[in-house]
Amino acid sequence: MEISGKIENKEEVVKVKAIEATSESFREYGQVIEASADSEEFGPRDAQLDLSRGIPRFYIMHLESRPLKFHTITHHASVTQCLGSIGGHVWYLGVAKPSIIESKEIMDDAGTDIVQSRCGHFYVPPAVHEVRVFRISGPKFLKLNRGTWHAGPLFKADNMDFYNLELSNTNVVDHTIHNFSKENGVIFTIDD
Repeated sequence: MEISGKIENKEEVVKVKAIEATSESFREYGQVIEASADSEEFGPRDAQLDLSRGIPRFYIMHLESRPLKFHTITHHASVTQCLGSIGGHVWYLGVAKPSIIESKEIMDDAGTDIVQSRCGHFYVPPAVHEVRVFRISGPKFLKLNRGTWHAGPLFKADNMDFYNLELSNTNVVDHTIHNFSKENGVIFTIDD
């Protein structure tokens, strides 16, 4: 990660090198799901989903103008989420590890950096130095662990379509945002 200067409103620009999303490189954030034989039974290479807290929603999401920069990052505390480009086109996702506080004991030990989401749960905000960016190419999708911070999908094309699996009300009742520009004075750009 490289800090490369200031922009007009005095935010530092943090340049993050994109790394290819593989099962190993993405392990701390979720899973990379790739093609398997139709006869293969359910196993650890399949998406390990948690859709138990609501009605699943699987849809095609049309996105326009998502350049390779971001200053906000989101997490969903109640669901795993799956994202993949229609047609296997290259896209990017900024991520940080889940930081949801699940128990009172952890809250007491965590210190003062704990925030309560408007959704009700508690979390520790993601740190600038913990943000990673992944490049996703080809016929595969990402399954994000519950609570994984994510920014994107981002891409170089004018527009792209993505399939998205989450809950029917995820973006209404389970959408926590951290604004790095406001809270940390930085924006991220992707170096590919």
